[in-house]
Amino acid sequence: MDIVVKKLPQSKAELSITLAWDEWKKEMDHAAEHMAKDVKIPGFRPGKVPRDVLEKRYGKEALLMEAAEHAVSHSYARALEQEKVDAIGQPEVKLEAVKEGESLAYVITTAVMPEVKLAEWKKAVKEANAAHAKKMTALAVEPKEIEDELNRLATMRAKFVTVARPAQLEDSVEVDFEVKQDGVVIEGGKSEKHPLVLGKGVFIPGFEEGIVGMQEGEEKTMTLSFPEDYHATHLAGKPAEFAVKLRLVQERQIPAIDDEFAKSLGSFETLEDFKKTLSEGILEEKKHKGKEEGRTAILDALVGKATIEFPEILVAEELNRMTQEFQSQVEMMGIPFEQYLEHSKKSLDDLRKDWNEQAKKRLSAGIILEKLADEDEVEIDSKEVEEEMNNTLQYYKRVKDAEKNIDLERLYASTRGRLRNEKVFEMLEKL
Repeated sequence: MDIVVKKLPQSKAELSITLAWDEWKKEMDHAAEHMAKDVKIPGFRPGKVPRDVLEKRYGKEALLMEAAEHAVSHSYARALEQEKVDAIGQPEVKLEAVKEGESLAYVITTAVMPEVKLAEWKKAVKEANAAHAKKMTALAVEPKEIEDELNRLATMRAKFVTVARPAQLEDSVEVDFEVKQDGVVIEGGKSEKHPLVLGKGVFIPGFEEGIVGMQEGEEKTMTLSFPEDYHATHLAGKPAEFAVKLRLVQERQIPAIDDEFAKSLGSFETLEDFKKTLSEGILEEKKHKGKEEGRTAILDALVGKATIEFPEILVAEELNRMTQEFQSQVEMMGIPFEQYLEHSKKSLDDLRKDWNEQAKKRLSAGIILEKLADEDEVEIDSKEVEEEMNNTLQYYKRVKDAEKNIDLERLYASTRGRLRNEKVFEMLEKL
């Protein structure tokens, strides 16, 4: 097999490959076997049609073309491995004339993983590390941070107690309501004992405010208009009558932040004991966040010093991944993706255009880390990978049916890549 590799612009490569007849004639038999599986000829069982019968029925040209396709597929894979060409995506194939007894020549154009040129990157990383170290030494927990967290925890443990007074904002209430347009109750416009925290903005503007000041048992009718951007377009901007009866008023009572409150949170004797533990936890969280910010700064420094020419297919694949990730996040919040797009007044193409530079930055970071790992000969022991995989699988065992859908080969590759990146970061953080 003769191979000539030519580098092309935009991270592409052209491979001109020639196979001698002796190298590809065996593919004629493979082609005949393949064709025999798909044809039905009276007198022969499926897959048992002789080659000469196939040639008479479909012609030698059809068999030659089938053989050539097999030869291209097999030899292309060997050529990539032999020439160490890191091809990505679907290649473009140009096949020259195919004749029995003669060499088979073809030209393949493929996108390849882009080369990275890094200029003075160590200096940039050292500067990023120095700036980050200065920031980390200044880490501290402010009294207000502890106070805010205590207030948050106390609010979480608040209880709602029934009160005999007019409803106020932040009260929890129960209401019966009926919404009518032109005297007819709209679809989904009726409910009894409906729970509601006033001021949360769950209902359309004016509804919750209209309940403020009502007494338990009081009834009221309000005329309100649906917002212009209301999700049900047939109601958007239109007025309706809201008949409301207030059934229950409950006041939120937040516990006092004292020693008793601290004891309710765990094995703490005093509020000061809990504050100390809380301060340590906040500081630890800041350190963790600081470490992530430091690594982001390192990546920004590296990307800023890198020159990479991306093939379009690589950017498209990264945009596909970003789209899938974002769609999953949106749908996890209970919002259909199409509804999100409609509400945000953006198309999928708009989002992809917005993310284009971010996609290139993500790709740059991954490619640079891979390059540095190769240059530093970073190796990951298979036992390390398997241990980390087992931790991941233990988590999925707790999620019903999730383990059945795991691609173990992909999990191994992603785990190895993550561990390799971790070692590269550890090396970079020492510069």
